[in-house]
Amino acid sequence: MDVDVDTAVGLSERLMRYLETVAAFVLVGLFAVGVFDFLLQIVDLVRTGEIAQTDAIIGLIDEILLLFIIVEIFQTVVAYAQEKSVIRIVIAAGLIAVARKIISFHAGDYASATEAAVSAAGYAGLLLALVAALYVVQRTNVATPTEQDV
Repeated sequence: MDVDVDTAVGLSERLMRYLETVAAFVLVGLFAVGVFDFLLQIVDLVRTGEIAQTDAIIGLIDEILLLFIIVEIFQTVVAYAQEKSVIRIVIAAGLIAVARKIISFHAGDYASATEAAVSAAGYAGLLLALVAALYVVQRTNVATPTEQDV
């Protein structure tokens, strides 16, 4: 049995495109479920009167940032499938993820003040690194070879 390498590679590329599309639809489904859950949480918090509590508001912000991360991952999959640069999208997703961790940060969740300080410094370092990376990408206008040819 003789297998043509070009045919096999072409088949694998088509399969990969199909799987990328499936991944994008899965992310759309996750986003829809997340939005529905978010709305249910709001209704429940209003019904119980807990909507004005700080922890409830932080929980809602945490949930919405998680939804934004799903959107950024979706955009990454779509851009990758279209052979476009994903650098800005990945950095934006990282910024949202770090912001989510910073907003929900509670020093009391750590065993010691030292552990809390190290975590806080780590989050600050990540935030600064991501902002710097975004700045560099914006200034250099990074593009893939495909985008440069257009």
